[in-house]
Amino acid sequence: MADSTEEDDSFTKPLGRCTVTYYGVGHMLNDITASCWFTYLLLYLTDIGLSPRDAATVMLSGQIADGFATIFAGELIDRFGHFKLWHGAGSVLVAISFSSVFGGCMPCKIFGTSSSTLRTVGYSMFAAIFNVGWAATQVSHMSMLNCITLNSTSRVVLASCRNAFNMVANLSLYAVAFIVFGVTIASTHADIENQYRWIAYLSIFIGCCFVGIFHLGTKEPRLKVSLQGNNRSRISWTYWFKRVLYYQVALVYVLTRLVVNVSQVLVSTFAVLISRWLSLVQAYLAFYVIDDLRMAQSAKALVPAIIYISSFLVSIILQEISWTGQCLKACYSAGAIVWIFCGAGILFLPGSMSALMYIISVSIGIANALMMVTGVSMQSVLIDRDLNGCAFVCGSLSFMDKISCGLALFVLQSYQSTRVIQENHSNDVYFSVTRFGLGFVPAFCSLISVIVTYTMKLQPAPCKPLMEPLLV
Repeated sequence: MADSTEEDDSFTKPLGRCTVTYYGVGHMLNDITASCWFTYLLLYLTDIGLSPRDAATVMLSGQIADGFATIFAGELIDRFGHFKLWHGAGSVLVAISFSSVFGGCMPCKIFGTSSSTLRTVGYSMFAAIFNVGWAATQVSHMSMLNCITLNSTSRVVLASCRNAFNMVANLSLYAVAFIVFGVTIASTHADIENQYRWIAYLSIFIGCCFVGIFHLGTKEPRLKVSLQGNNRSRISWTYWFKRVLYYQVALVYVLTRLVVNVSQVLVSTFAVLISRWLSLVQAYLAFYVIDDLRMAQSAKALVPAIIYISSFLVSIILQEISWTGQCLKACYSAGAIVWIFCGAGILFLPGSMSALMYIISVSIGIANALMMVTGVSMQSVLIDRDLNGCAFVCGSLSFMDKISCGLALFVLQSYQSTRVIQENHSNDVYFSVTRFGLGFVPAFCSLISVIVTYTMKLQPAPCKPLMEPLLV
């Protein structure tokens, strides 16, 4: 009995810096490939001849496969365990299939034809395979967080560190893209394919290095077995469906991912011809800052960089806070309210005041970090010690996230060229679909999420500070 009490107490102790960092880097391969996916996939597919709707179909097929894969991955992980095994297998599948997505249309080579339908089907197939591996890695890594520690503050710290390395992954991708587009010149379709292929290969290499660090530094969590002995019975799905908090957390998480993902696709797509050798066209923000705000070409690179750096810094700072349920609600609400004001600013910002976009970018980065870290941490509050169902919770919430985001991006991409309201030259505000999607959609989702968060009853848990500060 004494040994059991001592072991249980060891899981409530705060985690050290190394443990947090090793865990935080474990999602880098997923993050950097996802950043490349959302940033360059639509551009790559349209550059090689697919229509915008066919390109959106390829992305949507990946999102749907990802959504359903998270459900099955969560069920299998809950049933059989072995988080690191699932993480490693998913990472291998991601690395192999991601290079194939940017490696050309394999079915076209096999059948000796390159019809639009066959290319769409071929790329959709590899997009689905990639997202299946991505889902296995994501669910195992996210659910592992709850089985590493019972300390509520340490759980938030783990989520915060993971979010910080998500920002590192995004900036790493842009650095790779900057180098590749800077040292290579694309004059033919083959050259364009080679550029994207090198970006994909280098992204995979960087991500795999961090996956290796994660597997070498992180031990297989034994918290589930220690708390529940040899009883490996999975918690029934109906257990979660009977809890009001599950639906509240699910709605908040999905709205948060909509805010972050939609804004990321509209924000993280950052470049069109600063010069011939910087020929990245990032579909949405490039249109917004150039077509709507009439900003300088450099803004297409500077605005997303400001967002990611701000989010990274806030994610680091959040690791120094002692967290309670009320603190989670307060920080999440603060981030959502900031996003509401950012959305209003984006929606009504006239071109004559475009310089304010840099200030809005800082605010977006802060809001994204606050909402993402606390939104993920609410899952841990929901799971608490019900660890035999933790993967299902992560998988089911991710399913709703992937489907909703996929549909939202499909609609935005399909109507990208449509004007919502006629141009109004008197106030220099142009209400394009891009402006509407980047301003109104995330702001509306943030408003709903604040209302839902207010109704939550998050049980306060005793929190202990970190063993050593992460900021020196």
